[in-house]
Amino acid sequence: MSTTERMIELDIASSRQTLVQRLVAVLATMRSVWRAMRNRRAANCLAELDDFQLRDIGLSRSEVNRILGMSGIADDPSQQLSRAARNHARRALQGLPVD
Repeated sequence: MSTTERMIELDIASSRQTLVQRLVAVLATMRSVWRAMRNRRAANCLAELDDFQLRDIGLSRSEVNRILGMSGIADDPSQQLSRAARNHARRALQGLPVD
């Protein structure tokens, strides 16, 4: 048997995931979906706050509505909302007008 034939044999043999690896992948996906649903539920609660409460955490009603409207029902808008709040805080510290 030549070296080329041995290399071909090695290429054909592919490693298969074990049952434990597949279960870990499924559990990781389920945790990710659960986290996104939990964060989406919390973000929807922000829409129920009044304008003064939203301003206290660095958000405006228009931003909350825009971000919730842009994200799908299974998406996690928490990163966008926290980024918007940080931008408001940064602008306020710099003395720039905040929406």
